Amino acid sequence: MTEVFLASRNPKKIEEMRRILDRHLPGIVVLGLDDVASYDEPVEDEATFEGNALLKARAGLAATGLPSLADDSGLCVDALNGMPGVLSARWAGRAKDDHANNLLLLEQLTDVPDERRGAQFRCVVALCHPDGEERLAPGAMPGRVIRELRGSGGFGYDVLFVPDDQDGEFTSAEMTAEAKDLISHRGHSLRAIAPSVVELLGS
Repeated sequence: MTEVFLASRNPKKIEEMRRILDRHLPGIVVLGLDDVASYDEPVEDEATFEGNALLKARAGLAATGLPSLADDSGLCVDALNGMPGVLSARWAGRAKDDHANNLLLLEQLTDVPDERRGAQFRCVVALCHPDGEERLAPGAMPGRVIRELRGSGGFGYDVLFVPDDQDGEFTSAEMTAEAKDLISHRGHSLRAIAPSVVELLGS
């Protein structure tokens, strides 16, 4: 049994990572924060996705001794000069209140015309291995922010975001998990980091 630790409590994110990594390492077990002994999680106070991902992966490795993955991701909106960015999860003030974050973003973009509502989801996945190896893999999903909440899948800003590849039809929250994996920022990052996971776990 191959185990890796993912520094997250989000069951949808854990399942998304397991689903993608399973294609490269069938039977892999992805453990989340609720599956290990509690430890003091670091404050995500870095200014970049890379910095926050490494911060969390290093803490996970130190606490569990397992090869540890962590991601930091967010929505970067052109009209807001790349914000919310690393502040995406707490854009409305309270951490991880998706609905409040979405309503605030809609309010901030009320007067922004459709042609200027471009945005991209960005992600960086960090891998820290007990032998001291550290790897980073970035990913991005370009698209635009629409004017209403649509869909019941996904999480975060998925209900407001239409990827470029969907031709305006579906938000990330209206796509199947498999379709989203193929184009998502996290999917790109995980596919990029997966060979490193295989290499390091195999050694």
